Formats: sequence, C-alpha cells, structure tokens
Amino acid sequence: MLSDTWAEISLDRMRENMRNIRKSLPNSVKVMAVVKANGYGHGDMESAAAAEQAGADYLAVAYLEEAVRLRDAGMKLPILVLTPIRPELTPLALKLDLALTVTSANWFAETRAYKPYSSAGKLRVHVKLDTGLGRIGIRTRREWDELVPWLRAEDVEVDGFYTHFATAGQAETAFLERQTARFARMMEWGRSSGLRIRHYHCAGSAAALRFPHLAMDMVRIGAAMYGFYPERLVRSVKLEPALSLHSRLIQVKRLAKGDYLGYDNSYRAEEDEWIGTVPIGYADGWTQRMQGTEVLIEGQRAPIVGKICMDQLMVKLPGPCVEGARVTLIGHQGEQRITFAELAAHIGSVAQEISASLGVRVTRIYTDTEEVHAKWDAQIRRNENKQAVI
Repeated sequence: MLSDTWAEISLDRMRENMRNIRKSLPNSVKVMAVVKANGYGHGDMESAAAAEQAGADYLAVAYLEEAVRLRDAGMKLPILVLTPIRPELTPLALKLDLALTVTSANWFAETRAYKPYSSAGKLRVHVKLDTGLGRIGIRTRREWDELVPWLRAEDVEVDGFYTHFATAGQAETAFLERQTARFARMMEWGRSSGLRIRHYHCAGSAAALRFPHLAMDMVRIGAAMYGFYPERLVRSVKLEPALSLHSRLIQVKRLAKGDYLGYDNSYRAEEDEWIGTVPIGYADGWTQRMQGTEVLIEGQRAPIVGKICMDQLMVKLPGPCVEGARVTLIGHQGEQRITFAELAAHIGSVAQEISASLGVRVTRIYTDTEEVHAKWDAQIRRNENKQAVI
C-alpha cells in the first residue's frame, strides 16, 4: 500500500448490522440495500457482496454508472437505479437487467424512440412519487393518469411504487404523517389502475427502524447497514460502524510561543508547542469544516490547528511524538474514541456525508482483525526511539 492514509472496513460488522435490521422486520418484508456513492464510501462492490451475504433481496444505486460497475463485477441481485436515466441509455439498462426509476410520461415517450423494449426483454420500472420531499417524482393525479398507459404496455413491468420521507428521524412526526397519508392515497391510484405492482416501499433506514408499520413490502437500508443510526432518536436495533479512518505523522516539529501556522496565519502558538503534520486534507474529504475537531495519537486527543490544507493538516501534539505514529481520525485508540456522531454534530450534518466524502486517495482495507494495526505499527517501529526534531 502506497498511501499513508487508510480506512479500515469491517465487512463482518456490515453483515451483522444488516442481519440485526432484518431480524427487526417481518419475514415477509424484503430488504433493498443501498450501495450508492461507492457504498457510502465503504466500497460499492464490497458493500453489495456483504449485503447479499446477509440476506438482502435487492440493491439500489443513485446512477446508472454505479449499476454498471456492480454488473461488471458479477453482481446478480436485482438493482434499482434511483435517479432517472437519460432515455438514450435505456437499451444499456435493459441489457443489464436493471430496474429504472420513472417520474414522467415524457420519459417513456422519449425512450420509445431509441429501441423497442420487447427486443431486449421487459423494462422493469419503479414509479417515484413525490409526497413532500420536493426532489423527484410525480405529485399529481394528472401526472399519474398520463403515465398509466405507458405502464400498461406489454413490454413494461411495474416492479415498484415508492416515495421517500423528509423527516423520518425527527421528533416531530406531523410532516411524516402527512407524507404517509399522501402516499396511501397515491397507492390507491396504483391499485385502482389495474396494474400489477410488485413492491410498495417508502421506508429508508430511519423510518424502517423507528416505524416498523411503514415497512410495507420492502425497505431501503443505506445508512444503517454501515452502522450509522439515522438520527439520535433511533436506537431500536444494535448497529456498529463498519469504518474507521487512520493516517500517520509525517513530520513533528516545535513551534515557539507566538509562531504562526497554516494558510492566512490561521493559528498562532499560545506557548511552545509540538506540532504534527498528517497527510490528509480536503481533497480526501477532510474538509475545512473539520477545523476544531480532534484526532487520536498515542491514545490521547490532539486538536486540529490552523486551516486544513488540500493534502495535509496539522495537529497540536500532547508532546514530542514519534514521526510515523498512527493517527486515528475516526475510531479508537485505547480508551479514547472519536465517533462519526461526534464529527457529524461538529459540521452540522450526518455521518454518511463524512464517509461518502472520503476520496480515492484514502486506501480501503477490508479486515475483521487487528492485523492492520500490527502491520502499520511494525512499519514505524524503527522510529520508536527517534526523538522529534526541534
């Protein structure tokens, strides 16, 4: 491995999370594992395989290219593309046996210009309903009525009818109830149309864990599979984060009281201080919003100081640490732990934004043992007796 910054990912934890979620649901409910955005930063193919091994029935991705990667890797589970694709790409989707999200009659009209579906099998679609999120999906009965004739075609299979909630993890449930009621009315549109709709689904991780009665035929599990509780309110199922993030000290130096550090002189030493440089920056997903957070070095917390750079950041060390020492940005050292929840609260976001933002320069290592730590500790052992340069 050439990179000095790496993520350790436990597929066992991912599988265990999915099994725990499945146990909390009725046996009749299918599970769609969401592996978009490179498996929320955990690796799309690895996450998909772990989900399949844990009993997932279906996969979901955001974009067509993500589905193509999974098929090229040999994944056989049904795959739903959550974002509507360009009509001219429909023949490729048919060839790969993908289910597509549909949001308008116009899309169907345009796809017919490229290739008859019957020549490559039936086109499987999931109709997306906008019940209040305001993102994509049909909102009115008129839009539905315009869509129905296209859905009745012999070479079209309506595999699903779904929506997505805006506030499933919030304490106040009034808006969720409003969306649920609206979806129930829209489901009647589907049932009264005479169409055979295989799956109705509305619950993502938060709704599935918090409101089991919303599971319907299938749930979409993304954040929870990776060990992220969708919101502080949701703790009904045991979940463990599958990913930890590490780097190493590439230089240790001494700053005198009053010395400046970082772009724009963004930090000034309040006393004589030991400073360590870590090779991770905003190009790797550790953005400047992470200023003010801490890392773990030698089992102690060390604050990030100065502006985070594109490729590096600096930390105020507890003392003259050894160059090459392991730095933990997410995870634990000894009794100290830095969690996704802690970091998400600092930046005012969610855990999955942090994991999904980890860039390609962060090497992913899949392990369920302590072998990775031992490997890196061995590499730096030659520096154990080396004193930091003043």
